[in-house]
Amino acid sequence: MGIKTVAVYSDADKYGRHVRACDEAIYIGPSPAAESYLVIDKLLSACRQTGADAVHPGYGFLSERTTFAKALADEGITFIGPNAEVIRLMGDKILANRAAKEAGVPTVPGHWDQIPTPEEAVEIANGIGFPVMLKAAAGGGGKGIRIAHDEAELKEAFRLATSEARQAFGDDRVFIEKFIEQPRHIEIQVLGDKFGNVIHLDERECSIQRRHQKVIEEAPSPFLDAATRHDMGMRAVNLAKACGYDSAGTCEFIVDQRRNFFFLEMNTRLQVEHSVTEFTHNIDLVEWMIRVAAGEEMTIRQEDVQPHGWSVEARVYAEDPNRKFMPSTGRLVRYREPIESDEVRVDSGVYEGGEISMFYDPMISKVTTWGRDRDSAIALMRRALDEFYIKGVHHNIAFLTALMANPRFLQGRLSTAFIAEEYPEGFAPAPLESQDVDSIVAVAMLMHLRYLFRAKEVSGQMPGYGRRFHPDWVAEINKKFYPVTIEEHAGRGSEEGFDITRDGRILSIRSDWVVDDPVVRCTINSVPHSFKVERVGIGYRLYHLGAEVDVMVYTAKVAELAKKMPERKPPDMSKYLVSPMPGLLQSLSVEAGERVDEGDELAIVQAMKMENILRAARSGKVTKLHANAGDTLSVGQIIIEFEQ
Repeated sequence: MGIKTVAVYSDADKYGRHVRACDEAIYIGPSPAAESYLVIDKLLSACRQTGADAVHPGYGFLSERTTFAKALADEGITFIGPNAEVIRLMGDKILANRAAKEAGVPTVPGHWDQIPTPEEAVEIANGIGFPVMLKAAAGGGGKGIRIAHDEAELKEAFRLATSEARQAFGDDRVFIEKFIEQPRHIEIQVLGDKFGNVIHLDERECSIQRRHQKVIEEAPSPFLDAATRHDMGMRAVNLAKACGYDSAGTCEFIVDQRRNFFFLEMNTRLQVEHSVTEFTHNIDLVEWMIRVAAGEEMTIRQEDVQPHGWSVEARVYAEDPNRKFMPSTGRLVRYREPIESDEVRVDSGVYEGGEISMFYDPMISKVTTWGRDRDSAIALMRRALDEFYIKGVHHNIAFLTALMANPRFLQGRLSTAFIAEEYPEGFAPAPLESQDVDSIVAVAMLMHLRYLFRAKEVSGQMPGYGRRFHPDWVAEINKKFYPVTIEEHAGRGSEEGFDITRDGRILSIRSDWVVDDPVVRCTINSVPHSFKVERVGIGYRLYHLGAEVDVMVYTAKVAELAKKMPERKPPDMSKYLVSPMPGLLQSLSVEAGERVDEGDELAIVQAMKMENILRAARSGKVTKLHANAGDTLSVGQIIIEFEQ
């Protein structure tokens, strides 16, 4: 749009991509958000220093803070978002529910006044009926939300929800609403201007969540029919008009299995998942936020809104799906995004060599794909995720890829409990099917032979040790051995490859892959595939369709010897409580010499704005504390030692 931009940054973001991308950058303080991004005076100072006449608040921090919008207005600076009164009304979840009722929008049964004590929360919950949901009045992004199924659980949930809300928003007020079983989370995108015009851009399905944070979003919803879609859209517009909404915003609803919908909250800001709406409507929401803030009237009318195709977004988080999604921090040693196109979009704020810190949300990036229909958008997402290569921190790409292949997801049978129901014991990749094994064997053989050919072309070798082609090999995957016969196929670029015979089947692999490229793009029997790959010792690690597979390639003689190798057992760590994530040891609940029972609270570790309770796995006696409250912990660091 030709507008010059200014970035603000904390210590943790000193080398952030947004700092380099903007025309100017202003330092605003230490890494904790409470000392930088949440300090209004520092942001006003940055505006004064640079002469900035408008501020886009982004997704979080002060984006829904009335005091920030008012402070900017007092300085004569434009807030690129709705007016301060709308932020006050809709940003307070208690007031928002009242406003929704008055505008004729269905709301969830609940208690919308501040709840001062856990005892009063129990009394209210007994009146509404368990299960209930505690929610921070000033909340967002899944912070300050807890579900309780009984009185004991509610008292603990009250303590945690108020604590999280206080730390994330500086406001510990919570309210209670009835928790609807098996709900879907569906939201309506609205867009208004300062002339009273408001339109909706249809819905987004956001039911795939974990810890109340969205993981997968899509537009449109595979659940809504035309009548419900129209009804939800017009109710959202009516609410926006009633409160004088004049920017991009989102009305979030929970929808039961009979398509009854209830108002959840209104986000008075841009949503992370706005990209799926932009893909399906060809409308740039950020541009319209800026134009509306500058006083322009919208030229889009409701009758002009014509969605097309299907779009899916996946959020790439720094977390370990194999360890109950514990947050991960550290340096991005390798970072390679999927190739962008008219159908693939990648939004990120990180770069190779950068740090994922413990101070902010764990989202690394988001990938959005578009297709003519839902199946094609999902298929493209699977391929894009298989091209996304990250080393240095744990991430959830394998989990996201597995979700894209989950039968229930493919059928569109979703709810906010989807992840808990489908992965009750935590994430574990689905077992490999025969065609997946074929593909992995083919790629491993391609890699092995390319490495071998490179090694044999090194100059100065003894006579007779140049490039020689051996047709018979054995691939080992998970202690299973797969003999193959290979015929070299000469060609150029992507036509070069091999014809591999396994169990009488021909696997024709073609690829222009070169040694040390972390992504193999190939065709196998003319079908396109993508694999993330790396060399591990003398073997290969392949990431494909949510699976992480180690492959060894042997000659037939060495394969026979490999079958006789014993397995190495990991050390016994059962007498220790170790930190499952990097973070701050907020508190210890036990002392040396104290006896604990299974399920007792031992410690609370705070990571990426969430509080995580560590509990005793079994009864025992504490013999030694290896860490103190206030310590910064690394993954696997010993906190407590128990009697052997």
